[in-house]
Amino acid sequence: MFGLFKNKSNEISTPVNGVVVDLKEVNDPVFSEKMMGVGFAVKPSDGKIHAPIKGTIKSVFPSLHALTLEADDGLDILIHIGLDTVELNGSGFSSTIKEGQKVKSGDLLVQVDRTFLAENKKDDIVIVVFPEMKDKKITVNMGEKQVGDIAATIK
Repeated sequence: MFGLFKNKSNEISTPVNGVVVDLKEVNDPVFSEKMMGVGFAVKPSDGKIHAPIKGTIKSVFPSLHALTLEADDGLDILIHIGLDTVELNGSGFSSTIKEGQKVKSGDLLVQVDRTFLAENKKDDIVIVVFPEMKDKKITVNMGEKQVGDIAATIK
């Protein structure tokens, strides 16, 4: 094969209303130093996290703070909601998604009580990374975005 992304680009939608920022702005070196892969983050203006692509739910952490999706073309996407939010053991998060579930771009995945996160001193930034793409080319469209707007293009 000539590679999954040869002569192809993938558009990744913004998963939550807010401001798309560079991973360098995430206050956690695991993400800001791209140890988990390339991607982007969103400083959210609400707590509704949506699917950024059409695909399948690969895994959902029991605490609902993170999930992975597989796009129809095989691209893996990790969505991580907040920093140190795993410590909340699911409090402040709600969802009805299940592993193996098919989703389309824009489908609601998780709802987050941002007030609860703030009361528990947790950063609510939403991080989107592509774990297997450490050396691929990604273009991020920074700035204010709404769910469904293109946040990144992968080539």
